[in-house]
Amino acid sequence: MDPLAFRYIVMSKNGIRSQAIYQITNRDLIPAKAPQRLEDMWATNVFNLTKMQASLPKTVFKSLKETITNGQPLDPSVADAVATAMKDWATSKGALYYAHVFYPMTNSTAEKHDGFISVQSDGNVISEFSGKVLVQGEPDGSSFPNGGLRDTFEARGYTAWDVTSPAYIMETDNGSTLCIPTVFVSWTGEALDKKVPLLRSIDAMDRAANRVLKLLGHQDIARVNSSCGAEQEYFLVDANFVGSRPDLLLAGRTLFGKAPAKGQEFDDHYFGAIPNRVQVFMQDVEETLYKLGIPAKTRHNEVAPGQFEIAPFFEAANVASDHQQLIMTVLRHTAKKHGFVCLLHEKPFAGINGSGKHVNWSIGNATQGNLLDPGDSPHENAQFLLFCGAVIRGVHQYGPLMRAAIATASNDHRLGANEAPPAIMSVYLGTQLEEVFEQIKTGSVSNSKAKDVMDLGVDILPKLTKDAGDRNRTSPFAFTGNRFEFRAVGSSQSVSGPLIVLNTMLADSLDWVADRLESELGKGVDQHQAILVVLKEIMNQHGAVVFGGNGYSPEWHRTAVEDRGLLNLPTTADALPHLRQAYVQELFTRTGVLSPVELESRYEVYSEQYILSVEVEAKLVVDMAKTLIYPASVEYLSKLSNTIATLSGLGIDFEKESAKKVAGLTTDLKQSTDQLCEALEKEGFASTADHMLYCAKTLLPLMNQVRTAADALEAEVGDEFWPLPKYQEMLFIK
Repeated sequence: MDPLAFRYIVMSKNGIRSQAIYQITNRDLIPAKAPQRLEDMWATNVFNLTKMQASLPKTVFKSLKETITNGQPLDPSVADAVATAMKDWATSKGALYYAHVFYPMTNSTAEKHDGFISVQSDGNVISEFSGKVLVQGEPDGSSFPNGGLRDTFEARGYTAWDVTSPAYIMETDNGSTLCIPTVFVSWTGEALDKKVPLLRSIDAMDRAANRVLKLLGHQDIARVNSSCGAEQEYFLVDANFVGSRPDLLLAGRTLFGKAPAKGQEFDDHYFGAIPNRVQVFMQDVEETLYKLGIPAKTRHNEVAPGQFEIAPFFEAANVASDHQQLIMTVLRHTAKKHGFVCLLHEKPFAGINGSGKHVNWSIGNATQGNLLDPGDSPHENAQFLLFCGAVIRGVHQYGPLMRAAIATASNDHRLGANEAPPAIMSVYLGTQLEEVFEQIKTGSVSNSKAKDVMDLGVDILPKLTKDAGDRNRTSPFAFTGNRFEFRAVGSSQSVSGPLIVLNTMLADSLDWVADRLESELGKGVDQHQAILVVLKEIMNQHGAVVFGGNGYSPEWHRTAVEDRGLLNLPTTADALPHLRQAYVQELFTRTGVLSPVELESRYEVYSEQYILSVEVEAKLVVDMAKTLIYPASVEYLSKLSNTIATLSGLGIDFEKESAKKVAGLTTDLKQSTDQLCEALEKEGFASTADHMLYCAKTLLPLMNQVRTAADALEAEVGDEFWPLPKYQEMLFIK
């Protein structure tokens, strides 16, 4: 070890921080792998249609393809042939185990591994995998969140093969496993996962969209599906730092930390050159994703230091949701290999941008294409206007439900600032479409703003096509050309929940549109006039949700609530109770997406997760304040006292004010920590809603009081005494 570095380490209180810095700055960079051709990597670990066609009898493949592409019922008789082909493919790639992968109500992925091994009567073994085992599994469901759907002693749960999401091989350093996406239900048939309601919501939307398309004169209508492209933001912090931060280890965010002198003020990290070590990590992630058939398209530095983004290409919603779960898994696992910890928390560091998961959502099919594509003349595109109008109605009707769909303790810290949208659900259409829908309110549509050409004034530069409207980064739900971007979704969330809500509210609105069109056409009104009548009614009743201004402005918050009747639901405690509203229950019951008991279970599960998250963080605040920050402050104060005594003998007293400040802050820390301890002991809440409100209105403010004192102490206590890795170290040292 370099002598100067060693001296720096031993000078500090315990050497942990400085030793971490030394290890990071002197580590050997993991070499980048030799690049492979994309075509050679793509989907090599996926049992996709191409591999099915090569390994299955023609009749079996044809039946399976009808189920996958057209939503036809699965023929049980094909299961044995598929299972054998799947097993042969998996074992040829070194897999000894298979796993039914499912998605419980935890935002995470669950899996149970079983071996292909089958012991024969003579004591020998063979690899075996039957259709019965492929189609149905039985994990122990007793410890998964269920929200009152079952008693604790009722342990049986079933997984069922989702043929529409392809099986894949997950490779690790310890071996390979065949992973089979499945749904997860209780013994009594209720959905215990996020996949069953998502598939139901797609069916509901398909049925409703078919009604509208038929009324528009279409005869050949393929299955309508929603698509999703989810942009994933994340932070990378060196593992050497995280090991010394109990808050990052257990809560995923820093509960203490003074803002560094430099944060993101210069905007120099955004789209900057990717650090070498990070780029090697990204390339490793992308190689794994390409082998899994996940179309990772974009990578770049995000706004905050230490923050990055990966974005895949659009896929069908169900597959995109499964792939999004895999992306989070691959990011975390690959980060460990490179000495990082990948933080998916929405707000791991105070004072800088948090992380979201912008869900780009659209709908379409193979025959009519993207139903949210306005074309070059949106004012003449009746089909687009009806589907876009249905979205507007849905957001206005079910805005509180959209807010509840992205409600978590972690996302609450992000919403409302630093490029995260506010908690008021509104729709941004852009200048072009907003003008078209304003014309609709008058009863006629005559024109729409066209794209323009931008001349940069330099002959050697090309003329740029200028879109008819700008983007709005403060809108929670913005139209971006041929899709809507749900920007309020949190970075650690499964995208299934938001997709379920978007699909379901659109299904409801499309059914309403179809009912109104049928009524007008039944009166003998021509199709063009009937469409105008329906669109005008939508804008008159629901146009209040359309907003193109600054979503951060206090004026918008006032106008939205007081003049437009929109709800501002800043916390999860405010938002989740809307899942229990009668109109929400009627929506899910009417569309067949969630039964009343399934909906109630989600309220209970998500409420409990919120309460537990806040209480775990509160306990961490107490532990860290008492065992790390308070002792460090007292020790530093003791040193100051000794210094003051020494200097006083020399007639010098300039350290006294510093000692008084540290002593006062240490007292504030102790008192606020004691208050938080006392608040944590409260029991006997009248309801789950009251318990959530207590967390939001009492515990979180008290936690912030402790943090205020601690962060002020960090600015005063000598650096060699401070026990926690600091923001400037974690964010800037890679």
